[in-house]
Amino acid sequence: MQQYSARGVHGQTVEVLAQRILTGQLSEGATIDLIALQSEFDVSLTVLREALRVLAAKGLVDARPKRGTFVRPRGDWSLLDADVLRWHFARSQVPGLFDDLHELRAIVEPGAASLAAARATDDDLAALDAAVAEMAAAGSDPAAAVAADLAFHRALLAATHNELVQRMEVVIETGLAERDRMVHGAGGPRDPVPSHQAVVDAIRRHHPAQAARAMGELLDQAIEDVARLEWPHRRDTA
Repeated sequence: MQQYSARGVHGQTVEVLAQRILTGQLSEGATIDLIALQSEFDVSLTVLREALRVLAAKGLVDARPKRGTFVRPRGDWSLLDADVLRWHFARSQVPGLFDDLHELRAIVEPGAASLAAARATDDDLAALDAAVAEMAAAGSDPAAAVAADLAFHRALLAATHNELVQRMEVVIETGLAERDRMVHGAGGPRDPVPSHQAVVDAIRRHHPAQAARAMGELLDQAIEDVARLEWPHRRDTA
């Protein structure tokens, strides 16, 4: 999964402008004042224009003669682009975004587990086993736990041997990475190994229905893990 690098002044400029658009600070249809931004960011017009080209490629901005550079309507944004997703999920308060992720995963991943149970090769099973082993070895290391979980879900989609399903990796992995960082950074979920192992066991037995059911139970646990983090905030603001 390729993502835009945010290193350097150019990358930082892209990130800041993207966040302003996604948060509505630069609203849909708003004209972008390049001279004002150049002064604010203390960058050259070349850097600013290169940053806007990156955002234009992702559908966030456009430029027209006599109108200048402006923010495009949300309907034109490439919301499935890996960077746009990452910028979205990196924001701490995006109403319904994790709910959307859970719904998408509930549609895709049980079906993927079912296909994997019918099609997984020995190499696929080895990749799934390795991911679960890494999950067990991660212990209380949040970074290792996140990496292992992403490896598992990447291996699951690969095991379907369906190229279109595999392309869902961009959406699922980007959102899942942010969700995992939030959950593991706050003390971690319940032991993830049993629920993931249950999916692998069903795939190894070549039992599609059991694999789909085990994946559904894993997703239920994922929803509960996020809900545990959201509940104190909701209680405090009630």
